[in-house]
Amino acid sequence: MSPSIEEVKKKYTQALLAKPGVISVGIGKDPDGIPVIIVGLERPQPETQKKLPKTLEGYPIQIEIIGKIKAL
Repeated sequence: MSPSIEEVKKKYTQALLAKPGVISVGIGKDPDGIPVIIVGLERPQPETQKKLPKTLEGYPIQIEIIGKIKAL
């Protein structure tokens, strides 16, 4: 049985956050409603973006530029 997207996100979050410029990892849906793992970057990071996988265990990776995260 394939792992759930939640299990895959949990498994890879620390490794993704260790990459330069990656500030968040989440779960969302693409425009077609397909579940994706969202990797949030503070700003465009071409070198990091090239090195990120396109998928993790069959789940697509979606990169979003989200800016700095501020505590409320």
